[in-house]
Amino acid sequence: MSMSALVSALRAAGRHHLSAGTLITRPVTGSYLFRIDQYKCIQKMVGNGTVIKSATFGAGGHDWRIKCYPRGEVGYRGYISLYLEHASHGRTGDATADYCMSILDHAGNPSWTKGNAQLSDETDSESESETETQANNFSNHDAFGWGAFMKIEDLDEEEHLKDGCLCILCDVTVLDMRTTDYGARRASTGAMVPPPGLHRQLTEDLWESKEGADVEIEVGGETFPAHRWMLAAVSPIFMAELLRSPAATRIRVDGIDAGVFKALLHFIYTDALPEEMAKQEALATMAKPLLVAADRYKLDRLKLVCEEALCGHINMFSVGATLAFAEQHCCRVLKEACMHFLTDPCNLEAAVATRGFDQLKAASCHPTLRHRLEWG
Repeated sequence: MSMSALVSALRAAGRHHLSAGTLITRPVTGSYLFRIDQYKCIQKMVGNGTVIKSATFGAGGHDWRIKCYPRGEVGYRGYISLYLEHASHGRTGDATADYCMSILDHAGNPSWTKGNAQLSDETDSESESETETQANNFSNHDAFGWGAFMKIEDLDEEEHLKDGCLCILCDVTVLDMRTTDYGARRASTGAMVPPPGLHRQLTEDLWESKEGADVEIEVGGETFPAHRWMLAAVSPIFMAELLRSPAATRIRVDGIDAGVFKALLHFIYTDALPEEMAKQEALATMAKPLLVAADRYKLDRLKLVCEEALCGHINMFSVGATLAFAEQHCCRVLKEACMHFLTDPCNLEAAVATRGFDQLKAASCHPTLRHRLEWG
């Protein structure tokens, strides 16, 4: 019998102030790719029991973190140890989840996998053990995984460490359980209202056609048609420049590459990056010069997009230069990411041993970090 029929029958029987709810259970899967640059070098520098942690990632309404021991957790010398940590217990409470982790090969395919990220409502065989058929109950910052995930000697440099990087893929399937109120469910039509798209459609059409363009911008030998009102509306720097020369039909911009400016102009019109820059690798290549341009023209949202891209490429070789760059251009998010990376003693030790040490000292204004850099 449906919930509607049950409620109607019970109310007809005299329960006029009846309320009801339905517990809905569904598995929600999320994935995270953890890329560790210069893994072989890190493995040589750290000892048994040293952990490297990923940034937190969301899956099923909870936050998670990968913990990697390059030379094994204590008691697992000679192995790579991998664990999944529940990072948001204080905020989201207990979680029931299955998970699996894979070491990827140079083509991005899982080469060494353990675990199971597919929750099942039923047991396929009566002979299956309880640990094989039940998900893990994560509580109080629990971490589950494998002390002996993979022997260090089985990690093939040609197959698993292309360009010196180790890539770990983690799939987490969380059992999402929530109660919905019957009245709220009844009131909903189930129709999905699409987000408003008129503004984006108009600006994208304007970007493609350039109809009505009244100013040309010369950058690096290339010329870009544009609309004065659009430039002035989005950038206070462009507004000031256009107000100084209200009759000018041509503007020259120096100090910016033509490709970078084209991406900046595309963002001004569409509030999005060009399709060819959608991939993280492509954005990372242009992120620094594009951030400099965004900072110059006070495009705060574009600047933040570039900061986020650079945050994903912080390692012990780049952290010094990246932190100096963040200080120079007042990038709060990027600076915090660098400082967080350096709070790990292993990362700090590795960074100090690189050529970027002088940049690291010059850029570090955090008192504790400065003291550690100066005195070791």
